[in-house]
Amino acid sequence: MNELQTTNTPIKLTDAAVGRVRALIERADKPVLGIRVGVTSTGCSGHMYQVEYAEEQRPMEDVVEQDGVRVFIDPLALMFIVGSTMDYVEDKLHSGFVFDNPNATGQCGCGESFSV
Repeated sequence: MNELQTTNTPIKLTDAAVGRVRALIERADKPVLGIRVGVTSTGCSGHMYQVEYAEEQRPMEDVVEQDGVRVFIDPLALMFIVGSTMDYVEDKLHSGFVFDNPNATGQCGCGESFSV
């Protein structure tokens, strides 16, 4: 397994994101190793983040371990998200993971997709 130190990771998690990932892993319907972050080609700006359970490590994936949780990075997403920070926010109208991505050159009005 390609485990990285937090200081040289392709993505960093805030404390809120770590807490949410931990909660998701604990209440998963089946055993999971962590979550997987990917990027799909969709949305009004061209790319959208995808977060799902990771039941196994796939070939060529980087693994970020931070504060006891694991985040698997889809190898096709790596070039889009390297250097990003993943946060978890909750307010009256929305809750979910949000990404502060220094590679993004634009974002759609609703914040769901981005361009690089």
